[in-house]
Amino acid sequence: MRPTRAALLVVATALTPALLFTAPAFAGGSAAGATNTSVAEVSRTPVDEMSEDELRAAIAVILADEDSGRGVVREANEALNGTVEDMRAFLKTGYRLAQAEDDRVAIARILHGATQNHDKRVIEEANKLLDSGSPEEMRAWLETGYRLAQAEDDRVAIARILHGATQNHDKRVIEEANKLLDSGSPEEMRAWLETGYRLAQAEDDAFYIVRMLTDPNISDALRAAVNAALDDGSPETLRYFREVGQYEVDG
Repeated sequence: MRPTRAALLVVATALTPALLFTAPAFAGGSAAGATNTSVAEVSRTPVDEMSEDELRAAIAVILADEDSGRGVVREANEALNGTVEDMRAFLKTGYRLAQAEDDRVAIARILHGATQNHDKRVIEEANKLLDSGSPEEMRAWLETGYRLAQAEDDRVAIARILHGATQNHDKRVIEEANKLLDSGSPEEMRAWLETGYRLAQAEDDAFYIVRMLTDPNISDALRAAVNAALDDGSPETLRYFREVGQYEVDG
């Protein structure tokens, strides 16, 4: 829900410098490309000196940003439906406050997920911002601070995974976790926890299960169950069989 560079250029004379941030590390690219020309023309004029058409153009740029949140969209539309002074007031102060409203919602959603995942640093910083954060502090955290706080929590999570993998002799997980802890970026650690760990663990689980077939005393029932798990091959099936399923086989 960040404002694009284009929208910020339009209202640069009205908004504080603290709002002029780059794109969030975990977000997609800017939507500014299609509006650069008109924004450059409008942004040369201070908000207090803008004509009605220039004010409408500036607000239209903000509305065109696909990342604008509900609060910004609501207030921008109300300004467009109001007087010239309503539009001017939105660009000078209302936009900042509406963005803060949307940022507060975004932080609350992040806090909900972090609480479920026991991400202590994210929980601590998000709660602090929701208790007493200024609009600029919330925006700055969403742009840069969240990425760093999540990386700290992800590093702790990977270290815990590495500890368990070391006890279980899971070579692929050990290799990838060590590499990330040595030189992984915040984005690489996050991606690994979301997808890479599941695949690395599946590789180690498959290796463990295949080795069960080398036991000369393996029962026919267990052999059949092993082959069924390997034939299925999904990470979830392999994990379940290694942790639980093998012990449920009779004989």
